[in-house]
Amino acid sequence: MTPPRLQLAHITKRYPAVVANSDVSLTVQAGETHAVLGENGAGKSTLMKIIYGSVKPDEGSVVFNGQPVHIRNPQEARALGISMVFQHFSLFDTLTVAENVWLGLSRSLTLAEVTRRITTKAGEYGVEVDPLRPVHTLSVGEMQRVEIIRALLTDPKLLILDEPTSVLTPQAVDRLFGVLKKIASEGCSILYISHKLHEIRELCSACTVLRGGKVTGVCDPRQETNASLSRLMIGAEPPALQHREVKTGATVLAVNALSLPTENQFGVDLEDISLNVRAGEVVGIAGVSGNGQQELLYALSGEDTRAAAPMIQIKGQSAGKFGPGRRRALGVHFVPEERLGRGAVPTLGLAHNLLLTRRDAIGTAWWNRGWINVRSLEAQASDIIRRFNVKAGGPNAEARSLSGGNLQKFIVGREIDANPKLLIISQPTWGVDVGASAQIRGEILALRDAGCAVLVVSEELDELFEISDRLYVIAKGRLSPSVDRARATVAQIGEWMSGLWNAPAGAEVQHAQA
Repeated sequence: MTPPRLQLAHITKRYPAVVANSDVSLTVQAGETHAVLGENGAGKSTLMKIIYGSVKPDEGSVVFNGQPVHIRNPQEARALGISMVFQHFSLFDTLTVAENVWLGLSRSLTLAEVTRRITTKAGEYGVEVDPLRPVHTLSVGEMQRVEIIRALLTDPKLLILDEPTSVLTPQAVDRLFGVLKKIASEGCSILYISHKLHEIRELCSACTVLRGGKVTGVCDPRQETNASLSRLMIGAEPPALQHREVKTGATVLAVNALSLPTENQFGVDLEDISLNVRAGEVVGIAGVSGNGQQELLYALSGEDTRAAAPMIQIKGQSAGKFGPGRRRALGVHFVPEERLGRGAVPTLGLAHNLLLTRRDAIGTAWWNRGWINVRSLEAQASDIIRRFNVKAGGPNAEARSLSGGNLQKFIVGREIDANPKLLIISQPTWGVDVGASAQIRGEILALRDAGCAVLVVSEELDELFEISDRLYVIAKGRLSPSVDRARATVAQIGEWMSGLWNAPAGAEVQHAQA
């Protein structure tokens, strides 16, 4: 009888402020695609890092292919045939894609051979990767593609995937699933972490559910519904979003024929971008990562001020030359896709991270000008933690101590709590569990209903269709016409992601130009 590919028995991992895993047992059979479900902070990533040798358990045992093993580091894991794609990437910014991949492969391979293999594997799986690009020039989505290719190049016996489809078009997801099913049919086991319940039901034949670091259930997801999986994961179904008829006001953001050459050789030139966002509406921008989203967001946030002043208008003011501070003074708030490093300083506490975009706790009177009111700052942070149900060790917990989803909730909460007139938000629920996703999306809609203009850039089509009133698609630095969400289809938007659109006549063009 063939032994299970992986057996975890009574795994426990404690940290000073939390028990990440408590008496966790899990079995994965050869050729099985096994989902691990859990809300943010449930202990999924810690458990995967234990399997991959990045974290040492305090208690418990690991058996791989019937043999007890003590995996001390990722190199030993790879030698056993275990590969992992992390949610938070492990790439060196100053090296090229090929050099990063080379680090994890056999030393007998030359860099030229690794480069050729990357190109071949990327073509096989339909994933666009340039092996010669430096990693620091890649978007977050492009970095994830590199991680996926790096893992597949090792021909693993156990492949761990943490949120692998968040940067792919629906068509590319279908192709990846075909590849994963083929890999599994050849005997490779897959541990699959995703918050997309429909993916888990389609792809996985077994599922272990974690809540608060403990196993709370094991099921066959093919026999479950999205609602029943949600109940297993968070103890309840997420509340349905409340939609109302859109009542738009004045134009808050108008982008007029914005064209900007990229500042790095691997970026994307923006070509004749025009869009508008009115008060009281959510406008979504769909697109595969690396098609100009980063360049557009830098121009809108004020990090890139090369645009001619009239090209970007905020509340009627020509703001193309305004930096982030002046744009915030006009009521613009921004949530970047990079949580750590851009959205938050990793080593600062949550309260002091508020100072990146908020000035409420800084004195302005003659007797306290420039002084920070720490109590006020901590109270603000505590209120955001409570309102957005952020799992953290208090207002002074370091940003890097939070799980990805909880940090995202805090950063989104920080900007929404500022009562913006225009909120520009990139990847609002990337890596966030189903309950937290519903909460963030609900807060975005509540902000819209209060009269805020909201621009959402996301690679999650389901998300955009759920919260947007109008949609654009960005591809190769160009922007499609806008289309009302009610008239758009997933297939249509998926085609547009490849740049295959023709400006339609009639209402949509008029709407886009209004």
